[in-house]
Formats: sequence, structure tokens, C-alpha cells
Amino acid sequence: MRHTRNAPGIRHARVFICLLLLCLAACHRTPDEQQVREAIGAAAVAARANDADGVLDAVSDDFTGNDGDLDRRGLRRLLALRAFRHDSTGVLAGPVTIRRTGDRLIATFTLTLTGGKSDSLLPDQAAVFDMSTAWRRDGGHWRCYSARWNRKF
Repeated sequence: MRHTRNAPGIRHARVFICLLLLCLAACHRTPDEQQVREAIGAAAVAARANDADGVLDAVSDDFTGNDGDLDRRGLRRLLALRAFRHDSTGVLAGPVTIRRTGDRLIATFTLTLTGGKSDSLLPDQAAVFDMSTAWRRDGGHWRCYSARWNRKF
């Protein structure tokens, strides 16, 4: 008898603990800076795989690169050309440094691009760029709306 009397109380306690854990999990949110780092990493992975849509997921509709030298449409064309040519460009984003300016984030990093034959041990070509990208929240996600790059070597 004693066991059946306590069973509803135990059941209620379990339900309460489960609800409490769900609430705590829902309150956890990935920091903005980490979301931008993850977006940069995901875009690099997508670029290596010639996945234009994966790269463009991180880019806003009004994206501009190097003060208008490249917009989102131009970036899409460039990525489509790479995919059409079965380009095997290696893409590696270096450590990302982020600073906040109001409600925007500025992410700086080096971007290394390599190219060559797939059966070659070393790439035929390599280029390293200093990148500065500006990000804003767009529909619940961080999107890059501006980028500047300078070739280091």
C-alpha cells in the first residue's frame, strides 16, 4: 500500500524534473560570436565541397565584397563556375577574431586557398588572404553582409 500511495508523488516529481531540464536546455543559447565562427566554418566546408548553396547560406541578400567588386549574384556565379569545372580548390579558414560594434559583429581571419591536381601531394598554387567580414542578425541567423580581402601572398 505504501508504495502505491507515493507513486503519484514520485511521478509528479519526475515530470517536474523533466520540465525543469527542458526549460534549462531551452534557455541555453549559443553565443553570437560562436554562431559566426560556426557559419564561417560551415561556409569553408561548403566551398571545399563546391556547394554554392551552403556558402550562400552565410551571405545576406545585399552582400557586397571589396566595396562592390563582388555582390551575392557574382559570388553565386563564381561558385557555380567552380562547381561546373569540378574545381578542387582547398579552402581553409584560420582562427577567427571577433569584435562587436553595436548590434553587428566584425570577424577577421586568414583564408588559405590551394589548388592543384587531386593526385598531387602538394598544391600547384596557393594564396592567402586577410579577411574582414561584417555580420548582422537576419531572420534569426547571422549573415555576412560585407567582406574585404587583401592577398597576403
